[in-house]
Amino acid sequence: MKYCKKCKRFFKDEESVCKHCNKPLEKITDKNIPVYLLSSGGFELQRIKTALEDSGIPCSTTPKKRNISADIVTGCDYAEYDLLVPYAAYKKAYEVCIGIGAIKEGDVQIIDDNSADFHDDEEIEEMTPARRTAVRIFSAFLFIIVVALVIFATDYVVKLVQGLF
Repeated sequence: MKYCKKCKRFFKDEESVCKHCNKPLEKITDKNIPVYLLSSGGFELQRIKTALEDSGIPCSTTPKKRNISADIVTGCDYAEYDLLVPYAAYKKAYEVCIGIGAIKEGDVQIIDDNSADFHDDEEIEEMTPARRTAVRIFSAFLFIIVVALVIFATDYVVKLVQGLF
């Protein structure tokens, strides 16, 4: 097995570059190297960590993206974290996560790991930057039209009410 030192994910021996961060892969030599298990946050993350610790599996977390300001405002940690376990305990940790429902057995493979799929029936496609910009412009235009209609409707209602007096 090979793994990426940066993002801690592991891959088949045939691969040479991490598909997540494009860093070169290295051979796993130490059974205690922390490897990526799954991504989660909030209560679900605490539930998974507790289940792993109850099973005697050490684990650690690394934030995917820092949301310090959101934590200060809300008082809750809603950030997503990558859950890491030692390579030697990966299979047991994977089975524990399947047992508690954190990973669906058919959705995630041990080597080609994907985050939990929240949309079972839908296929989600990524927007291209050009399409995202077009959607934003169209949304802004629609917002302006809605605001204008509300103002015109309010003026019309006010003139009707003034006409009654």
